[in-house]
Amino acid sequence: MSNTIPDAVDTILGLVPGSPLDRLRHRRPITRDNTQSSYLALFHPDQLEDAGLTERFAVAIFVALLHGNQAAASFYSQGLGAAETDPGLTALLREAAAAGAAQGPYGEYREPGLRGEDRPGLRWAVAPELAEALGTKLAAALEHTHLLVLRPREASPRALGALVKAGWSTNGIVTLSQLVAFLSYQLRVIAGLELLADPAKESPALDTADESQTVRINA
Repeated sequence: MSNTIPDAVDTILGLVPGSPLDRLRHRRPITRDNTQSSYLALFHPDQLEDAGLTERFAVAIFVALLHGNQAAASFYSQGLGAAETDPGLTALLREAAAAGAAQGPYGEYREPGLRGEDRPGLRWAVAPELAEALGTKLAAALEHTHLLVLRPREASPRALGALVKAGWSTNGIVTLSQLVAFLSYQLRVIAGLELLADPAKESPALDTADESQTVRINA
């Protein structure tokens, strides 16, 4: 894992060295370093047996698009291209994200005491033609990602079973969950920094759960 790879958050933001936002980021060096370490662990890993680079970057693009962050989607599209993937995959991912676009989080709680907080919303599944183009494994990953991003309260053993059926291993499912958790955190960091840089900028449409602590992945 190389530590010479440029900081992902800085790159997505187009941060200028020495700028006020750059100085602000360096006031939290541990948080900055941990965020980059998590990015490196997930997108420049030593082992790829259970989740390949194509799947990792595809999920990242999908999550970025669900959050409405085009800069992040472009950043991860470059990683997808470097992985020597079919150049048409990015277009398929954009098609999937457009079909799955919604405001969240929403869904139904299993706990009776929380049912008053249920919110109806889209229950998205990859269209058959798109699933055929993406492949069974990646299509299942995108459906599960949509669940975790927009309907996290409905995550269940049954949802995990769908991944297993599609060919995901236990370690692969763990990696997929780590990817979504990290990306949701990273995109909120970026959104917050963008607001600090430009207070007039609107917040992302997707209102995901707050992440109060730095996510660090060591896998």
